[in-house]
Amino acid sequence: MFTPHSLGIALIMMITSAICWGSWANTYKGVKGYRFELFYWDYAIGIFLISLILAFTMGSTSNDPNSFLNNVHSADTSNIVSTMIGGAIFNLANLLLVAAIDMAGLAIAFPVSIGIALVVGVISSYILQPKGNGGLLAAGVVFALIAVIMDGKAYGSLAKAGRSVSKKSIITCIVSGVLMGLWAPFVAHAMTKGNTLAPYSIAVFLTLGALLSCFIWNVYFMKHPLVGEPVSFSGFFKGPISGHMLGLLGGVIWGTGMVFNLVAANFTGVPISYAIGQSAPMVAALWGVLAWKEFEGAGTRAKLYLALMFVFYCFAIVLVAKANG
Repeated sequence: MFTPHSLGIALIMMITSAICWGSWANTYKGVKGYRFELFYWDYAIGIFLISLILAFTMGSTSNDPNSFLNNVHSADTSNIVSTMIGGAIFNLANLLLVAAIDMAGLAIAFPVSIGIALVVGVISSYILQPKGNGGLLAAGVVFALIAVIMDGKAYGSLAKAGRSVSKKSIITCIVSGVLMGLWAPFVAHAMTKGNTLAPYSIAVFLTLGALLSCFIWNVYFMKHPLVGEPVSFSGFFKGPISGHMLGLLGGVIWGTGMVFNLVAANFTGVPISYAIGQSAPMVAALWGVLAWKEFEGAGTRAKLYLALMFVFYCFAIVLVAKANG
């Protein structure tokens, strides 16, 4: 299988990962009048297809034990199941994230949700395996929480500018963030216990678990939507071609980022790869502010809160990386 053989290549893959994770949601923002529950079917298919394609190409460049099919044959079944469970949990978190983007926009939903995921992930990982510098980890958690609070205050400031503000969107972000911080231990187990799964195999079974769980999570949200009236599968088949194409594209972008991050971690170690990947909310926030003008007309107070969110989030990422380095 392909793995980076130099820091430069690994760094390019990690930066690409962060850009992909912070940019895929633009595909949903680009869809007009198409419900996110319907868009998400194409997205889920896209993340699985690109993971499978990369597994049979980059993950199968040689016939070594870690090549995709050889690795799948040798891996423990429990690790495959664990990864798929992680994928199902991730999928519920991501569905809620897309719903929050629909309600609040990229600049709010991403930093709040992923900021909380960073906090939950650090705390749960430390409880399960107390490694790293506890003081730096605690400081990173505090900075991440402050960043989330600053982003929330920026969102609240929009009300003073005459823009609609939804408490439901913030609650959705919080629930999404908690769940987003809980799926990683299942994947970590599959990468470290017994006959392990290699990065390309992890990506395939994670996204397969996500796709299959859509028949539980997404069907539920179609019948009991967070916003709007219930939708049926007929709406999916009647949906615009552009909606289907953008959904698949969004999945391909996210899935590419996932594979690149997992593969780069083989060279740099998980803490560095994770930290750079977690800068994705900053990318998403920039898209929301600069491309989609989500804070157009907002006062200086809102923009100040946004600037502070960027600063505190960057400090949180650096501290978490240094604590685990």
